Order: sequence, then structure tokens, then C-alpha cells
Amino acid sequence: MTIGTLAATLLPQQILLEGIAVTIPNPFDYERGISYMRHKYQQLYGEDLRQGLSQKLGCNPTGIHFLNDAAAFLIGELDQGAAVGVRRGVGITLGTGVGSAFTVAGQIAVHGLGIPPGGEIWNLPYRDGIVETFLSTATIQREYARLTGMPAEVHEIASFAREQPQAHQTFKHFGQELGRVLRYTCEAFAPECIVLGGGISRAATEFLNHTKNELVDLAIQLRVSILFDHAALIGAGMSWRQKHTQWEGSRNYTPNNFAEQA
Repeated sequence: MTIGTLAATLLPQQILLEGIAVTIPNPFDYERGISYMRHKYQQLYGEDLRQGLSQKLGCNPTGIHFLNDAAAFLIGELDQGAAVGVRRGVGITLGTGVGSAFTVAGQIAVHGLGIPPGGEIWNLPYRDGIVETFLSTATIQREYARLTGMPAEVHEIASFAREQPQAHQTFKHFGQELGRVLRYTCEAFAPECIVLGGGISRAATEFLNHTKNELVDLAIQLRVSILFDHAALIGAGMSWRQKHTQWEGSRNYTPNNFAEQA
């Protein structure tokens, strides 16, 4: 309903919609357009989104292209952002969850040396839980509430960090944990750089140095997104165009082309 209303608002009536690219996190069947997420978007579980979107938007279902949101983010950063020129890299999106994507020689890679299954790190076992338990919006909020007894949004905590010791400590703890997780999940892949995106990355000035300190012995550059929200939009458009048109000179970013170890 929301997507249909948005499309009707943005698109002139005389324009025939040729297709749409949808970025969405795992677990998701990107070929069939069916969500298997239970931790969020629960109302979409098992739904055929390709047919649903086709009906709402009035376009051919074959023109609807689904891809992982973190992969779309990294594609955008590779083309126009912080990962331009990177041959071997990782994109990490930090927000309500943790997204990840790996690239080798300009292609999104979902298996190969040092790449976790499907290129996903969020559900890897870590300490007494999984990675996402320790790197999310809720993580920062829990730590801040533990130190202060007060609830707050992440952007509010970031605004307090320069003057309030508890807020500073919250982001220091987050940055250290992020560094440990990146070592655990990415060291074997040996990336040239890791690009951080997502809402939490906007507060990178408060935690990035602590993250770098955890990785100081590794030859990995940590970079913050240049494009932020635009990265996934650019990546989605590029991926759709590559899949549905003959785009001369384009790089192959479709999620079904798996790059092996370079």
C-alpha cells in the first residue's frame, strides 16, 4: 500500500513503469521475491512480494529485481563512494541490524576464501549470542541505559558524547566491540578496506578511533560512507540496469554472480 502510494505520487501518470529494484535484508529469497525474516518485517513472512509489487505498481513481475541491501550499499560505494578503486573490500551497514557484503575485483562475492556463508555476518555465533546482538541500535541504547538509567535514541547519545562521560563510554564500548567483530569476521578475507554505512555510521567520529585501535596490527583501512543513504539507491539502480539491459562497459554486480577468491 505504502509503496503503491509513493509510486503514484512520484511517477507522472503517462509514464509506464518498466521495473523496480528492491533492496532488502536477509533471510530473503532474492530470485523468487519471498521474505523469510522473522526478526523484522514479520508481516511479510512467506509473501510473494514480486507478484504483490507487480499488482500495486502495474509493471511486469519480471522487471522487479530484488537484492541484498548491504550489497546495494557496497555497489554504490564502489562506483561513486568510499570504495572507488578497491579490489578487495567489505561493506558493513550498522543500524537496527548488521548488514554485510564482500567484493572481489568489482563483483559482489557470496562465497570464497574468508567469506562467511552468503556474505552474511549478522547471524554468525559470537560470544554468548550472534554478531547482531552486539552491534546494533539496540546495543547502544542498552549500554547507555545501563550507565545512566535513561532511554535515548542513538543520535541523542551521539550529541551528548563530547560532554557526557556515560555517552562517551557508550560509544567507546561500541567502537571496541565493532573492532573485535570485524577482526573475527573479516580478517581471513584480508580486505584492503572496510566501508561503514547505516545510521550508526553517522556517529563515527565518536567510535571510529576505538575501532581502529582494535585492528591496528592489520593492513585494513576503515572508511566511512561518502554516499550514506544514496549508496544503496545508486547500487540498486546499477544492479537493476545490469540485470535487465545491455549496459556497455558496466560491471557485473548481480547477486547471482559469485566471485571466488581472486
